[in-house]
Amino acid sequence: MKFTASIHIIMFASTTLIAARRGAVSAFQQRRAFTSAGQRAFGGTHMKFAEEGQAEVVLVGCGAPNRGMGWYHAVQMLEKQCPSASMDYVVEPWFLGGGADSPAGQDFKGWQEATELKYGTTFASSLAELPPPAAPRLALISGRTADNPRLLTECIANGSKCIYLEKPGAPTVTELEQMKVEAEAAGVEVLMGYNKNVCKYVSKARDYAAENDGSHVTFVSNNAYENTPESLGECFERNAEGMLKNMAIHELALLVSFYDVSVDNIESVEADKEFSSLQTLAGPSGKEFTDFDKIKFTITTKNGNKVSVSADRCGGTDSYATVSDEAGEEVFRYYMPDDDDKAHVKELEAKYPGAMPYFFTQDPDYITVKERVAKHTVDGQPAEGIATIGIAVETLKVAEYLTPMLQEQLK
Repeated sequence: MKFTASIHIIMFASTTLIAARRGAVSAFQQRRAFTSAGQRAFGGTHMKFAEEGQAEVVLVGCGAPNRGMGWYHAVQMLEKQCPSASMDYVVEPWFLGGGADSPAGQDFKGWQEATELKYGTTFASSLAELPPPAAPRLALISGRTADNPRLLTECIANGSKCIYLEKPGAPTVTELEQMKVEAEAAGVEVLMGYNKNVCKYVSKARDYAAENDGSHVTFVSNNAYENTPESLGECFERNAEGMLKNMAIHELALLVSFYDVSVDNIESVEADKEFSSLQTLAGPSGKEFTDFDKIKFTITTKNGNKVSVSADRCGGTDSYATVSDEAGEEVFRYYMPDDDDKAHVKELEAKYPGAMPYFFTQDPDYITVKERVAKHTVDGQPAEGIATIGIAVETLKVAEYLTPMLQEQLK
C-alpha cells in the first residue's frame, strides 16, 4: 500500500498534556497522530480529514482482516482507489469491544496498529465517540445485517449526509421500510452496495440479449466454500438471514432493477430441483440452520419477462451470465472476471494471501460503487447505476417471497 503524504509524529510538550490527550481520545485506540494536507484539532491532537472534493468516510463494521467485507472496503479507500473518498474513521464495536481478545480480535489489532501508523486513520468502538463532520460525511455500514437498523439511526444522529448500506440492508422488509422512512425524514440519502448493478458481465449479457429476440438470461453466482458440513454450517450461521437475503440478493437486485420483478408482478417461480439443494446444518455455536447451499430458479413476470438465477456456495470463484436462444441452447457467456481482469486478480491474491476470493473478482466493481457514492455525497450529482434503498426494499420483498416457496418446491 502507498502513502505519499508527509507524515510527522506530533510531539507533546509535557507528560500532563499527554495524559490529557489520552483521556480525551482513548476511545479511539489511536497510537499515532498525524498531519496531512488537511488537519483539524480534536481532543488535543490533529487528525487527518477529507480534502477538497472528498467525502469524509466513516466505515461502520469493519470485520476481520481478510474476511470482512468492511475490511476490504477500507483497504481500497486507504490505497486511494476511490479518489472522492477519504477513509478517516473505522468504527468496529466487536473487535474494539467484547471480541478484542479473540484470535480474530488479535488479528484486527495488528491491522489496526499498522493502519494507524501508516495512514493516521482513527479507530473507535462506537459512532458516538466521533467528532462532528469536517467535510460531507459518508457512512459506509458493513456490519451484521441484524445491527443495521440501529447503526443507520446512529449514523444519522452523528452527522452523515449520505449512507452506503451493504446488502441486504436489514433482516426484514418491515425494518428496511422503517429505515427508509427514517432516512427520508432526516434528509439523508441511503444508497446500496449492490455492486453487480454496475458489473461488466451484467451489461454485456443484457446488451446481447436485447439485440437478439427470444433470448433468455441466467445470472450465475458462485462462492468458494468447502463442500463440508463444517464449512457450510459456519456459512449458514454467519449469514443467518439465508442465501436469498445474502449471497443471491445481488442477483435479485438485478431482477428488480432490470426485469420488472416485484412480488406483485411475479407470475410464476420454478425451482430447478436437479441442481438445487436445501440442507439443515449445525453452525459453530451448535445451533442448526436451514438454508440453500445451492439454488437455481426461473421467474416469469406478468408482463412477459423471463429470467433465471443460479447460486452455489461451493461453485468456485467466478460469477457469470449466460444467454440462451429460443431452443434453450446457450449462445453467449461472459465471466467476472473476464480475461482482462484475471491478471489483476492474480496480483491481488499475491498481495492479500488468505483473503476471501470474491473480493478480488469483484474488486473493480466495489471501487466503482464507492467512488460514485462518495462523489455524489460531495457534489450531489446522481450516482449513476447505484441502487437506492427503494430498490433494496423491493429486492428484500422478493427474497422473503421466494424463500418459503422454493423451500417447499425442494421438499
